[in-house]
Amino acid sequence: MSEERHFVAVVGAGPAGIYAARELARNGAQVALFNRDIKPGGLAEYGIYPEKHLMKQGLRAQFQQVLETPGIQYYGNVSVGKQGDLTLEELRALGFQAILVCAGAQGTKWLGLPGEELKQVYHAKDIVYHYNQLPPYSKANYTFGSRVAVVGAGNVMLDIARFLIQKVQVQEVIAIVRRGPAEVKFDKKEMEYVIRNLDQRALDDDIQRVSGVMQAIGQDPQTARANILEALPKAQPSNSATRFYFDFLASPTRIIGNDCGAVSGLEVEDNQLSLRNGEAKATGTGLRRVIPADSVIFAIGDKVDETFGLPVIGAEFAKNPSPRYPVDGNSYESYDPHTASVIKDVFVAGWSRQASTGLVGYARKDGISGAKAVLQYLQTLPPAPAAADDAALLARLRALGKPIIHQAHIRSLAELEAQEARHRGVESFKFSANEQMLEKIMSIG
Repeated sequence: MSEERHFVAVVGAGPAGIYAARELARNGAQVALFNRDIKPGGLAEYGIYPEKHLMKQGLRAQFQQVLETPGIQYYGNVSVGKQGDLTLEELRALGFQAILVCAGAQGTKWLGLPGEELKQVYHAKDIVYHYNQLPPYSKANYTFGSRVAVVGAGNVMLDIARFLIQKVQVQEVIAIVRRGPAEVKFDKKEMEYVIRNLDQRALDDDIQRVSGVMQAIGQDPQTARANILEALPKAQPSNSATRFYFDFLASPTRIIGNDCGAVSGLEVEDNQLSLRNGEAKATGTGLRRVIPADSVIFAIGDKVDETFGLPVIGAEFAKNPSPRYPVDGNSYESYDPHTASVIKDVFVAGWSRQASTGLVGYARKDGISGAKAVLQYLQTLPPAPAAADDAALLARLRALGKPIIHQAHIRSLAELEAQEARHRGVESFKFSANEQMLEKIMSIG
């Protein structure tokens, strides 16, 4: 390509990266979209509950359409990062003038409790990837026992509960909630899938147990109960006798193991509530008790990958506190707090900017905003005289010695999986191993 243009690398092909790439390409940039996975989609492909077929099919069609935007080149099966196939330094050397990181929150967030190293202690992200058939999590062996404690009070907790109730069909699922019944974060729609298994007597007993704490800060226990049970009129059918219930105002303090190194219980500290700036906060009372459990799953949010190669603050990549190119008042510029300096050509968006916030709609909006910040930066630079994704990039990718996936491959893979679904008489089918996908893709050229 002889035309002078700005060249941008977008890292990650979830909703944030895909829509950021389109925004950049529509504004004249040449975009290389790098994805660790073979398939695009990120959490839209591997985070939404598998039975939501229509939603997933619609999103896949949208993503495929976006990838056909002129000016975007997709490179799947290529990881970027300090320990990846390509580093940020290599991308710069290949001629990319800006790098927009939309790699999500690939790190694992733990509480740092004694016993987290025990067998059958899991993070929700890994389980979600497992039942959504993301390689290599799809082939991992997860055992749960009969009683599972799930720590969290959001939609991810309910997705995990749904999997344990409908697929694994364990005996009991206990949701461990740090705050009270009035602070649950899940949606009524998600509760519809599991509420038939909810032990309402246990719910009433636990709300009664914590009602004094709630009333002390002006909360109405019966209103909280009604909100939790609001999903009952549209409750979905259940296929198991799993007992699902809540344990409120409980903070995990220790995971207890048996002689075999496996989980036998979860120690929690009872909490009380106080109001800070109008928001209920939980603080420990010092009273501890043990909840019997065979496995523990933490559904407490995610964090970015600290090995990626960018500075991290908390669960997110560090951002310029005084942004040069703000969008809607937000900073998208990578920043090194140790040197108090901006990493001028690197930007972050989506969950890489603000971990575990929203889903597809948020990621799409934030990716577009991140792209707008990059475009402001590119206006300060002259366009490049030659395409960064031409000879030098292609030579570097060939040197990796593995298949590189492009848009045509993704179209072919989608058709192969659709054919397999029709052959099996199911609504959807997904190859669960990279080797399978690559074999199928490469067999048709």
